[in-house]
Amino acid sequence: MTLSAGNRIGLAGAAVVGVAFGMARYAYGLTLPDIREDLGLSELVLGLVASATFAGYLAGLLLAGPLAARHGSRAPTTVGGACGVLGSVIVTVAQSPGVLAVGVVLAGSAGGWVWAPYSDIVTRAVSLRQQPRALAIITTGTSGGLLLLGGLAVFAALGSWRLVWAGIALAAVAAAIVNLRLVPRTSPVPRPDARRGTSSLAAALRVPGAYSVVYFAVIVIYFTYAADALDRGSLPAAAVPALYAAIGLTGMVGVATGTLAQRMGSARVAALCLGTVGAALALLGLASDSLTATMVSACIFGVGYMTGSAVLAVWTAELVPDRAGAAFTACLVVGALTSVAAPALAGVVIPGLGLGALLVLTAAVSLLSGAALMLHGSPRRATVGDTGP
Repeated sequence: MTLSAGNRIGLAGAAVVGVAFGMARYAYGLTLPDIREDLGLSELVLGLVASATFAGYLAGLLLAGPLAARHGSRAPTTVGGACGVLGSVIVTVAQSPGVLAVGVVLAGSAGGWVWAPYSDIVTRAVSLRQQPRALAIITTGTSGGLLLLGGLAVFAALGSWRLVWAGIALAAVAAAIVNLRLVPRTSPVPRPDARRGTSSLAAALRVPGAYSVVYFAVIVIYFTYAADALDRGSLPAAAVPALYAAIGLTGMVGVATGTLAQRMGSARVAALCLGTVGAALALLGLASDSLTATMVSACIFGVGYMTGSAVLAVWTAELVPDRAGAAFTACLVVGALTSVAAPALAGVVIPGLGLGALLVLTAAVSLLSGAALMLHGSPRRATVGDTGP
């Protein structure tokens, strides 16, 4: 059976994004308790290293566009795969905070290199009718990566946290090969004059941009400290792998995001996702010593996380169809900035406030922001060149 272009690109993109986001980007939070013990790091250093991973992600986002303009949109996805492999290998052998930071920065950059270019690949190589489905499949690949990460976490529980990162390196190699085989080359696209397009792009993306600030901040807090919250309680070691597996499994519903957005409107779907993530954070902060509560938290979070991620790709492509990659990148850059700040800020306040209180406070921010977005409703469709009201 011959796969359509949408399915081929969707599967390859799901593999690459799954490794870059579901594994390389969030493995640091999973292995954080063991890293703290093995390398003897303080909360402040751990928070700064976590922020460094997202600084690498931001660098990948900013560099992916110029590289795609020169060599086509598949080039950044190839570079991202290489960063995932190299960064994971470095973390695997790290014996000092400096080497660890270099590795997690490289591994964290993989997501920045690979995600946004797929919006351009899809809009150029996939029929208009199939585009929302393809974009949702690519984004939901993160769920598959989280399932694999949950399986690898068993090695951290039974052996060493370094085996988790070694497994990620192998998965990154496999995903890079699939990407090269299934994703077609695309010709370079000259970048439009920035002065002409920036103001109109910003006008079109006001609401998705604001959503990105909150969404990425709360997601990062959950992933960075979920394993630590469970580790501080009385739960068995298997609870952490189970939590990541549950997030990945329930996150598979993200494949339906395109259809859901068409029926409800992307803004309303995004608002529901913030509310869902807020509920998950509240459960984790208030009842991290309960296995039932943490598993419910993980399942709720998986739905909100993956749908919230996929809807951003669909939303930006709807609003700015002629510059889908640039629009998506703009929102991801905004989100990346908050992703860099959030863990560092958390590392400063946890010693005085407590991890549980931090999670509950973050939950409140997510819930209130979701309510505000729901009240705002869906913005009208806009395109670059339309300066709006």
